[in-house]
Amino acid sequence: MPQTRKIMIVAGETSGDRHAAKLVEAIRETAHGSEFSFFGAAGPAMRESGVEPIVEADGLAIIGLAEIGRALPMFFKAFKALKNAAAERNPNVVVLVDFPDFNLKLAKTLKRKGFKIVYYVSPQIWAWRKYRIRSIRKYVDLLLAILPFEKDWYSEHGVDRVEYVGNPLAKEVHPERTKPEFCRQHLLDSSQPIVSLLPGSRHKEIVRILPVMLEAAANMAVVDDSIQFVIALASDRHAYEVERSISTARRNGVNLPRVLKVVEDETFDALNASDVAGVTSGTATLETGIIGTPMAIVYKSSAVNYTILEPLISVEHYGLINLIGGERIAAELIQHDFTPQTLADELLRLMKPEENSKMRGKLKIAADKLGHGGTAKRAAAAILKLIG
Repeated sequence: MPQTRKIMIVAGETSGDRHAAKLVEAIRETAHGSEFSFFGAAGPAMRESGVEPIVEADGLAIIGLAEIGRALPMFFKAFKALKNAAAERNPNVVVLVDFPDFNLKLAKTLKRKGFKIVYYVSPQIWAWRKYRIRSIRKYVDLLLAILPFEKDWYSEHGVDRVEYVGNPLAKEVHPERTKPEFCRQHLLDSSQPIVSLLPGSRHKEIVRILPVMLEAAANMAVVDDSIQFVIALASDRHAYEVERSISTARRNGVNLPRVLKVVEDETFDALNASDVAGVTSGTATLETGIIGTPMAIVYKSSAVNYTILEPLISVEHYGLINLIGGERIAAELIQHDFTPQTLADELLRLMKPEENSKMRGKLKIAADKLGHGGTAKRAAAAILKLIG
């Protein structure tokens, strides 16, 4: 009877949960006929893929220093449960997916106890907090990178156990419906301009970023009242969070556009139907770039967070699509540069046919660098090779 191989896998955010679930499926497919037991910190996608949740990861994704402080007891409890589970079950390998604040500490603890450590979706230490590279060198046996420049960057900094496996979004990001179909469903006029607004995947991002986006939309509507606006919510956010911001804007006297739709879990279709988009910095800039919609990248944190964290940022560009493209393809409106007027001006500029076409061409070149699928299978093969 074949021996069951045990794999501990830990994710802490929605995107990591999805990547981990696909990795679990790819491991099973790649080693067809072998027996596996998966356990760890699992969100809904991982649980559906058969990962036993020692910790349910749904509540682990938070943002901001104050929020982290309040959640420390929860993190300590989760950390202890995972450490104990590893000791009791003795996994063949521990796979850590993104979520570096938590997972790098877990890597240190479990590597010291003799476990093999794989890090999938490598921490973006090239962007900030470069000192973390010491932890990668000491506690990670194999780093699986999903951005094309990361392998060379890590090699230049003394980490050679790195494989670039492609980017999972390259295959996953595609619209399900055509622009006319999307417009018919949401009562939009496909012959008139459409602007998508992506306020982020975390509650605090919506609270800080969406009000500025709404005022920008109002400013744009003054210039051209035929523009239709779509607020595209991430899959783990809810319309009531947006409705609250819309109600507040109206009470504050903001003259909102004539057409303002809110869609849930239809981001790719909304972007595909849009002429331009205002996009919160993060994975969404990659998704928008893959679809090819010209964008302005925005971000706004609390004043305290920005003051503390901004000096630690060490890259030329905030937006991932700009980093991959190696140039400022999309304008970046960050913190004080992110105002209703700056966003409105940039989106109106991008709606001009010549500017729109030029950015679409640059986005295609950048997106092609991400590969064309097979990321989870390459990652699975590398992990199986490591554990033998």
